[in-house]
Amino acid sequence: MMALRTSSGAQYARLMGVGGYRPRRVVDNAEIVTYIDSSDEWIRTRSGITERRWASPDETIQMMSVAAARKAIERAGIEPGQVDTVIVSTVTHLIQTPAIATTIATELGAQGAAAFDINAACAGFCYMVAMADALVRAGSSKYVVVIGVERLTDLTDIHDRSTAFIFADGAGAAVIGPSDVPAIGPVVWGSDGEQADLITQTEPWDTAIPRHERGGPDPVAQAAAVADDPEGSAAATWPVLRMNGNPVFKWASYAMAKTAAEAMDAAGITPEELEVFVPHQANNRITDAMFRALKLPEGVVIARDIVHHGNTSAASIPLAIETLLESGEARSGQTALTIGFGAGLVYAGQVITLP
Repeated sequence: MMALRTSSGAQYARLMGVGGYRPRRVVDNAEIVTYIDSSDEWIRTRSGITERRWASPDETIQMMSVAAARKAIERAGIEPGQVDTVIVSTVTHLIQTPAIATTIATELGAQGAAAFDINAACAGFCYMVAMADALVRAGSSKYVVVIGVERLTDLTDIHDRSTAFIFADGAGAAVIGPSDVPAIGPVVWGSDGEQADLITQTEPWDTAIPRHERGGPDPVAQAAAVADDPEGSAAATWPVLRMNGNPVFKWASYAMAKTAAEAMDAAGITPEELEVFVPHQANNRITDAMFRALKLPEGVVIARDIVHHGNTSAASIPLAIETLLESGEARSGQTALTIGFGAGLVYAGQVITLP
């Protein structure tokens, strides 16, 4: 039998640069409580959130993705034409096909790049890092742009007391390329489909009434539609996200701490050696529970991006990394543990060296 030729790439891969885009509109808790029966104190206590960003109509999935990716490419010190692969993780690109990664790649100037979308919910960034790491080391790609982007407000029922205050919009990107030293640890990932109903879209698109008939998915337009329809049928015509909070909180707080510990062990890192902890920005209480379960030292820098930006799903980890680096709380070269978890239920984590 003839032996096939295979490809080989760099011995290691690393994050070379990160970039983010946060929508212009800041929505504080005072506005949120006009839509739900709650209070600023209750929201802060339950989640840590004080404000979040909601995208305006012009801040589309593509626009936010390109803005974030351009920053990441510039910080990585490469040219857009050197990017040969673009991966986008999103659950809120409302067109089934083509993948939005293709048009993002073209707008970035990454002509001819391989481009595809994935749906791994809030674990999407860690999934993409794992894939990009493997592609670079296998020689299938050299420079990979990964983008986590969401307009979660398009799928949020702002009258749902359990989710209205949590979800937000934004994009976070990273460039992953070859490295002379190990800089991305082994991924620890998996899923638990038996609990898929804990975080889910309420109905499939083929049963949804077209958005223009109910004012569209814009949160304020939804509120106006529901006000004109006190029986609540307006809110039910557009698919929204629902979450069973208590089971999700328990699963994320404790089961994910085990996954995070496994990711550190796989990378050969002890809690005492870890410098930065960047979990998916789901809830400050979950972050605190994981920190305690992992027995991390007090000196570890913890990402708290959720306080000002809410839960942006696949965008939350790269946005949080950018915030830490820009603020000086963390610095290039430090060892960071990242872990994402969400609808599916899916999860993934790895130790990385900050760009």
